Amino acid sequence: MTKRSTNKNSDYSAQSIQVLKGLEAVRRRPGMYVGGTDTKALHHLVYEIVDNSIDEALAGRCDRIEVTINADSSVKVTDNGIGIPVDKHPSENVSALQVVMTMLHAGGKFDESAYKVSGGLHGVGAAAVNALSQWMEVTVKRDGGVYKQRYEKGIPVADVKKIARVPKSDKETGTTTEFKFDTTIFEDDVDYRFESLANRFREMAFVTRGVFITIRDERPKLPREMSFYFEGGLKSFVRYVNRNRKAIHEPIYAQKEVDDVDVEVAIQYTDGIATSEYAFANTIHTPDGGSHLTGLRTAITRVINHYARKNAFLKEKDSNFTSDDTREGLTAVVSIKHPDPQFESQTKVKLMNAEVSGIVSSVASEALGDFLEENPRDARRIIERCLTASRARRAARKARELVLRKSALESLTLPGKLADCSERDPSKSELYIVEGDSAGGSAKQGRDRHFQAILPLRGKILNTERARLDRILNNNEVKALISALGVGIGESFDIGNLRYGRVIIMTDADVDGSHIRTLLLTFFFRYMPTLIENGHLYIAQPPLYRIKEGKTVHYTYTEAENAKLLKKIQKSKKKYELQRYKGLGEMNPDQLWDTTMDPSIRTLLQVAIEDAVMADRTFDMLMGSEVGPRRRFITTHANEVRNLDV
Repeated sequence: MTKRSTNKNSDYSAQSIQVLKGLEAVRRRPGMYVGGTDTKALHHLVYEIVDNSIDEALAGRCDRIEVTINADSSVKVTDNGIGIPVDKHPSENVSALQVVMTMLHAGGKFDESAYKVSGGLHGVGAAAVNALSQWMEVTVKRDGGVYKQRYEKGIPVADVKKIARVPKSDKETGTTTEFKFDTTIFEDDVDYRFESLANRFREMAFVTRGVFITIRDERPKLPREMSFYFEGGLKSFVRYVNRNRKAIHEPIYAQKEVDDVDVEVAIQYTDGIATSEYAFANTIHTPDGGSHLTGLRTAITRVINHYARKNAFLKEKDSNFTSDDTREGLTAVVSIKHPDPQFESQTKVKLMNAEVSGIVSSVASEALGDFLEENPRDARRIIERCLTASRARRAARKARELVLRKSALESLTLPGKLADCSERDPSKSELYIVEGDSAGGSAKQGRDRHFQAILPLRGKILNTERARLDRILNNNEVKALISALGVGIGESFDIGNLRYGRVIIMTDADVDGSHIRTLLLTFFFRYMPTLIENGHLYIAQPPLYRIKEGKTVHYTYTEAENAKLLKKIQKSKKKYELQRYKGLGEMNPDQLWDTTMDPSIRTLLQVAIEDAVMADRTFDMLMGSEVGPRRRFITTHANEVRNLDV
């Protein structure tokens, strides 16, 4: 029995209570404000500043936003909004600009007279970015002048200064915010990804019609620029997502204001299998959905079931379509603008307003119901899709139950080809999915049996982008993978049952290996995205070359690294042997452990979904049934691939 300590001289006293003043709390706990210190959090800094500019657009005071990644990885955001007020704040006795940039929960979003609708609700965004920056400079053009203030780690270097006068004929106003993230706070080697920022701003342009957004990258490695402007709004968004799919009807669109909540929805069915849903609240993407997405799903299921029954597609004895049945092949976007949205956290991943569900449901129900009544041919195509999906779902359930029943009868829950580990704590164990029996044999001999499990796969698994779940469950390799992971699939999926904390794809460094890796990634993205979202999926990095220099052995992992080392050895005029690995099977167990499996030496790439829209389109293009988009992609990037360091 453990005794409770009775030490009266405990270290816990009034002196232990810390009061973090100003922005120090943000610097101490960045995860509470921007979600962490990784690349995703780094991008969030930019989004917080751009969201303020978007709020100006929603207020009708801005139609142009420019974002520039400078050569030193600092970022500049410029808009032509009204400009942050610079006059003295009545209670704080300093410039309102300084209040906004240095005090938490300060801003113009609390008063509806300034912003009827906005995404920045807590008065935290700009101040948090300031706190996490080495330096920040804000320049404001308004009230006949140009004003500027500089901050270092959130602290003003000087008062707000008027640096120029503006002629009366110059009516333009706006705000420019320039900042450099603090490298002592964020993880090593993080930097901005142009593609991630561009994809986010493309979404913003879709859901904020009439705003011209430009992103410019001035870093010397790959300077580039993109601009976005969409008159079609969400209809353009749906068409963009479905560029590589065959749509079976024109987008269904509705926009209506109910109880001060502006609702905009666009939906379109395709001949594919994947479901693509995107939800926005006050132009902010809410990746975890929320009440607005729930309302849309409810409306689609209810209206389609009503139409199918009314027109005898569903007989009296037939059960209703499920939500999954009515959403197969669907691309849907919902965007709401609410005067007082409630988000799950500062990073705004989920909308919590309960009343929004009913409002969105009524708007979407009316639009979809009218479309089905007015377009019977398209309605029939949609209902037939749902019927096919329903039959496939029932077949998948039977196949899943058969697999479970067979396992129970045989008292066998794991595939025979799996070489399991002895560790039973998932957080300490890992599963290597290995290409081929030969590589699987080397991996089994070279692994640490305590915590490393090996599952060899024979050949290429089924392309799950083109197959429904019932067919997938009849594929032996996929069944072995599902069984080994323990999480189930479809309706029975439960991440809590995951048997391994790290799931590592290990394939050959050739074209076939890349194809197998892509097939596996497609499966995980479409049927187990939670595995990726929770950070469990990795890609192993086996070496390309082995160079023996005397008794010393070197391994190189890219063509560039190999060329550099060879040049150095040749310069020393030493004899060497060069071996190019064609596959993992050519490596003996010790070599595989030393280069690819030893946790103290190996390199693993963690798979992440930074942008769902782009990932969705890419998998659809590379693995879908449409050949044209894939051919264009290959042709366009052929030269890049030839010069790529792999």
